[in-house]
Amino acid sequence: MSLKDSLDKGLDAIKRGAENTKDAISEATHRGAAEAEQSKRDIAGDDMTLGENAKSVLHQGSETAKAEIDAAKRDVRNNT
Repeated sequence: MSLKDSLDKGLDAIKRGAENTKDAISEATHRGAAEAEQSKRDIAGDDMTLGENAKSVLHQGSETAKAEIDAAKRDVRNNT
């Protein structure tokens, strides 16, 4: 293995680590937002209108999906 190959391999590992860190932070942020929506509905209960409740459920689903995408990106990156 040449010096260039070794250097490229090291740089790839650093880049992969940085991307994994970014995705992990993004995933945690999205999961936190999803949990906040659930808590908001738990606290507000019947005080929320049907429209507010539906919007909250959709927002929670959106945030959960974004978190799953970030986790999947990490999994794909780590398995290739």
